[in-house]
Amino acid sequence: MAATATKTKAQIAIDFAQQAERLSLLPHKKGDADTAATTAVEAKFITPLDPVIELANGGRLPAIPIEEASELNRLHDELEDFSSSDSATTLDQMRQERQKGNGGSAEHGASEETLKGGSIHGRALRQSTRPGASLRTSIPASRTNPLFPPLPLYGPPSLLRNVQCMGLRFSSFFLSLAFLGVIVLGSVFTSIPLMFRHVGLRLTFRDPDARRPFHLEEKKRKKDRADAAKVWKRQRRRRDSSTKKLDENEEEASQVEEYEPTEGGKDPLICDVGYYARRVGLDVEEFKVQTEDGFIIALWHVYNPKEYRRVPDEQRDYKKPSTFLTPGVAGDTAYGASKRQYNHGKRRYPVLMVHGLLQSAGAYCTNDDDSLAFFLCKSGYDVWLGNNRCGFKPEHQLLSYSDPRMWAWNIRQMGVMDLPALVSRVLSETGFEKLGLICHSQGTTETFVALAKEQRPDLGEKISVFCALAPAAYAGPLIGKMYFKFMRVISPGLFRVFFGIHAFIPFMMTMHRLLPGKLYGALGYRVFSFLFNWTDDRWEQDLRDRMFQFAPVYVSAESMRWWLGRECFAKQKCILATKEEWRQEDEEDEGEGDDHDEETSPSNGIRQDEDDTHSKGKTAWYNEQVPPFALWVAGSDELVDGKRLLRRFAKGREPHVRVVHSKVIEEYEHLDVIWAMDSIEKVGKEVREVLWKAASPEAREACRVPKGCEDVQSFF
Repeated sequence: MAATATKTKAQIAIDFAQQAERLSLLPHKKGDADTAATTAVEAKFITPLDPVIELANGGRLPAIPIEEASELNRLHDELEDFSSSDSATTLDQMRQERQKGNGGSAEHGASEETLKGGSIHGRALRQSTRPGASLRTSIPASRTNPLFPPLPLYGPPSLLRNVQCMGLRFSSFFLSLAFLGVIVLGSVFTSIPLMFRHVGLRLTFRDPDARRPFHLEEKKRKKDRADAAKVWKRQRRRRDSSTKKLDENEEEASQVEEYEPTEGGKDPLICDVGYYARRVGLDVEEFKVQTEDGFIIALWHVYNPKEYRRVPDEQRDYKKPSTFLTPGVAGDTAYGASKRQYNHGKRRYPVLMVHGLLQSAGAYCTNDDDSLAFFLCKSGYDVWLGNNRCGFKPEHQLLSYSDPRMWAWNIRQMGVMDLPALVSRVLSETGFEKLGLICHSQGTTETFVALAKEQRPDLGEKISVFCALAPAAYAGPLIGKMYFKFMRVISPGLFRVFFGIHAFIPFMMTMHRLLPGKLYGALGYRVFSFLFNWTDDRWEQDLRDRMFQFAPVYVSAESMRWWLGRECFAKQKCILATKEEWRQEDEEDEGEGDDHDEETSPSNGIRQDEDDTHSKGKTAWYNEQVPPFALWVAGSDELVDGKRLLRRFAKGREPHVRVVHSKVIEEYEHLDVIWAMDSIEKVGKEVREVLWKAASPEAREACRVPKGCEDVQSFF
C-alpha cells in the first residue's frame, strides 16, 4: 500500500511539474536557477473567470484558460494532501526527483460552476500548451463564447514558436501597412472636394471658416493666445536678462495669480501632458501601477504646484499586484503620500478619468483651461488620469515587447485588471473610500464590462458615481463601413496573418515619433475623420493638431479583433448581450413607446418603469453593487448608439442601476463631449456638480467645496 501511494505521489509530482512547465515564463533548463525561479507554482483567480499564473519568484503572467489553471491547482492540492499524511516525503523532495525548482501553494481552483461559466467545451477544444507547440494549436477554436471568446495561450518560448512569431510579424507588417495605406489614400481622396471648396471660397474673397459655429470665438481665442505668447516671450527675456526685473504691473499680476503658468510661448506640439498642464499653471506627476496580471501602467496626477508638493520618485513606483490595500498595512507605508498634504476640510475629492480607444488620458488635457481635466482640477477636485495597458510604452513586470503573451488581452482584461488597479492606487494615495469615475468611449466600455455581475461587480463599491461620456455599449451605424466589414469577414486566423499577434499596426506609433507635430496632427485628423465620420466643426481649430499628439497608442491586435473581428462587438453590436438577446428585448419593448427624451432630464436622470422592472430585470447586466450612473450622449454619434443604452435603462432592464443624470446633446459627435468649444458649458459643469452630489457626507465634510458647487445638495 505504501509503495503504491509513493508511486502515485511521484506520478502526481511529475504531472504537476509538467503542467507547471507549460505555464512558466521560460522553458525549463536543467540546473538553471533563472528558469527555476520563473516556473509556474500557482494559479490565482482574480475573478471566477480570470486566473493568472504566479511564478516561484513572485512574478505574474497574464490570464490563461480556466481548465489549465484548475489543472495546475488540482495537482498541487493533491500533492499537499499527500504531504499532510506523509511528512517524510515533502514536495521539495518531489521537485528534486524531477530536478525542478518550482514551488508554492495554491489557494483555490475553479469550481464546477466556474468551469461552466467559462469557455470550456470539452477536451476536444483544449488549447495546446506543450513547450514548442505550434501557434496554430495555441489559438482557441473560433466561435466559442459569443461575447468574450478565449484568448490565445502561448507557453514558454521555443525555437519553433519564435520562428512562427517572426513570420507573423513579417506578414502583418506589410499587410497591415497596406491596409493603413488604403485608409490614408481614402482619407486623402475624400478630402479633395473639401479642398476645392475651400479654395473656391478663398478665390471669391469669402472666409471658408465663417460657417463654423464658433468662428468669432475661435478668432478671439487665437488672438488671446498670440498675445499671451508675446507676453510670455517678453517675460522670459527679462528673466534671462542680467537685471531679471519685471515691471510693476507684471510683478503685481504674478503675486495675485492663483494658477501661474510655468510654460508658454508658441505651442511646440509635443506629447507631454505635464507641459500643457504647466501652460495653465498646473503640473503633472506620473505614478506607476502594476495590474494583477503584471502589466505596468501609467497614472498621471494633475495638481496645483502652489499647494501640493510632488511625491518622491520612489514612492510613485509600482507596488504589489494587489488591489484595495489599506495604507500603512503589509508593507504599503509609502501609500497615502498625497493625502498627507491636505488638512481636514481642505482635501480634494478624488476623480479618476479614463480615455477612449487608441487614445491616452492626454485627450482630457488638450484645450488649455477648457480641458476637462484642468477644469475639474481648478474647480477643486483631485484629478487622476488613468492609462490602459501598453499605452505609449508597453511594459510588463516580466514579459518583453516581442513575447506574444504581452499582447494576449482584450477589453475584458482592461476592465477587470487595469481599471481596479487604477482605482485602487488612487484610493490608496488619497485615503478615500470611494472616488468619482469619468470615462469616455472605450473607457466606458471597460467600466460597463468590469461592473457586470459576472465580471467584477465589487468594483462598484469603490465608485461614488460613474460619469459616462459618449457611452459605448451598443454599436452605431458606422460599424457597417466597408473597411470595418473587411475585418469582420476574415477568419481569426487570417486576421492574425494581416494584423499579427502583437501590437496593432505599430507603424502608426513609429510615424508618431518621426513626423513633425503639425504634419502628424493634420494627417491624424484626416485619417480618423475618414474612419469615424468626425468633423472639427465644434473644436477650436487652432488646437486641433495638439489634440492628436496623444493618439494613437499601442493596443493589442487581440483587442482590435474583439472590437472589429467576426466574433464579438462588430457581430453582436453590443458589449454584454448577443444580437439575438437585444433584438428580443426590442420586440418586447415594441409598442410601449420609444421616446426616452420624455423620461430624461438633466437633473434627475431616467425614471424607470416600475411595473415592468421585475420582469425585465431577469436579463440585467448588473447587481446591487453597481454605482450610480450619469450619462452624456452625443446625439450625432455614428460610432456608438448611446440612445439605445438610455432606452435600456428607461425600460427597466437594469433595476439596480440608478441613473442620476442623463443628457442627449443632439448636435454633438463622438469626440465633442471632450473637445467641443462649449463642452465645459454643456458637459463639464454638469459633471462637476454630479461628482459633488454623489460624494458621501463624510467625504464632503473632509473636502473643500468645488467652485460652482456651493449650493449643490448631496444625493444622500
